[in-house]
Amino acid sequence: MSDITPSPELGAIVRRWLRSYAAGDKEAVLNLFSEDSSLGYIGSSHDEIWRDDTLRRGMGGYMEDIPKFSWDKDDFRGFECGKLGWVEWFGGRVSLENGKEITFRSTFVLHLERGVWRIVHVHNSNPVSNMEALGYQSRGVEDLLKAALATPVDLAHTGMATIMFTDIAGSSALAETLGDARWSAAVQAHMKQVGDVLEGHGGTLVKTLGDGTMSAFPSATAALTAASELQQIISDSTAEPRLQIRIGLHTGDLVEHDGDMFGTVVNKAARIASITAPGQICLSDATHIMVGGAPQFRFSEPAKINLKGLEGQHTTYRLEWQG
Repeated sequence: MSDITPSPELGAIVRRWLRSYAAGDKEAVLNLFSEDSSLGYIGSSHDEIWRDDTLRRGMGGYMEDIPKFSWDKDDFRGFECGKLGWVEWFGGRVSLENGKEITFRSTFVLHLERGVWRIVHVHNSNPVSNMEALGYQSRGVEDLLKAALATPVDLAHTGMATIMFTDIAGSSALAETLGDARWSAAVQAHMKQVGDVLEGHGGTLVKTLGDGTMSAFPSATAALTAASELQQIISDSTAEPRLQIRIGLHTGDLVEHDGDMFGTVVNKAARIASITAPGQICLSDATHIMVGGAPQFRFSEPAKINLKGLEGQHTTYRLEWQG
């Protein structure tokens, strides 16, 4: 006879944790975590893998980055066996504060600790990519975009230019884990890497904010070459913390009355960067057209995506920089 028994109690605990998570109640979320070193969290994005104290320290910052959410219905299956239990949770129509609606599902493992069930493992997933499903922007890129558009910029040239945004993925969790001094040193070292690569390929560093950068290049070929080199340098580095960055690019004409065209070009480059996965380089169809069939570049198949604040669907490509 099986020792596994159904457990509505565990389902109720998980539902309580999810409601706290959705509402941004950090204290409740952390209180329901296990105290054991095996604590782990796997999110729906590539870089969302946290364990033990890194998760406990970084969860608060992560919850500030994601949009709050709610759901109209859900169902779950909970089971327990001795001091271990698990729950399968299925959200119905999960609504995010940014207007997106998705189907979500999660698996939880719970451990009985001094008479209290606590969550020792979480694994979230959705049936489509975060880019399509969640539609949320990297807050770092969003803030950098606002700063770039709010201040006068002299690019020292006019005409066609390729705008590039870079952003460190998972920076909130890294900053929480490392502390101010170590995180500041890591960001400074990264900014030097970016500056050296830009200088080597004729780029102009236009704006920095936190761990993000915006730069401009006179040619799409130079911009893509710089982006590839930067990703390769970061990938090859053995220094800790190991960073991953997202890079987005768009090409357009910077000559326009009152800077309207400048704002449009910059806005699209930032939006592309914000939906790019960690460790990847994404570019607009305009940038892709500019380099044509240049043999030094390899691209993914085109993808049609929506970009925040921009009408219609937009064609993007992923630059296959590895190898």
